[in-house]
Amino acid sequence: METAVQAMPVRRRFDVDEYHAMIRAGILMEGDRVELIEGEIVEMHTIGSPHFASVVRLNRLLATALGNQAIVSIRSPVRLSRHSEPEPDVVVWRPRNDDYAAGLPGPPESLLVIEVADTSLAYDRTVKLPLYARTGVPEVWIVDLEARAVEIHRQPSDNGYLASERVTAGNVSPDAFPDLKLDLREILPPETR
Repeated sequence: METAVQAMPVRRRFDVDEYHAMIRAGILMEGDRVELIEGEIVEMHTIGSPHFASVVRLNRLLATALGNQAIVSIRSPVRLSRHSEPEPDVVVWRPRNDDYAAGLPGPPESLLVIEVADTSLAYDRTVKLPLYARTGVPEVWIVDLEARAVEIHRQPSDNGYLASERVTAGNVSPDAFPDLKLDLREILPPETR
């Protein structure tokens, strides 16, 4: 008697062009909280008040301090590869005369990527951080709202970031702008407990 061989379902990976075609066709809406990670359309975590406040604070601090030295962008896509286009909370880009009208920026144009994490901390660390490293994003910060800390990751490699530190008090500075000192108390929203 023959036994039936059960085939495992095959996942269909999407590329960035197909992802954008779904948006243009109305399958995905501009306001949908999704991003393309390794060919899969992933629903992003809900943003609560502390998360929102931290993103607003980072935007204000970075945009004010950097002026025309860089472009500070909130929840904008970063084209990492053919199959990945996450939308980090904050990105600091190299300035360009066309403001990237000719095409979305990628790792070579990024100076700093920031993910603000409360419910998404494990996902940001285990999925997004290695993806950023493999594609050459030079510096990633994860703002850990629960622990009131900033994780700083630098020196990307295929195996992750070679230099990492966790800051719980004092100032943090991006490698691209070492004279810029951001006080953690200004980045993190006030404790509400």
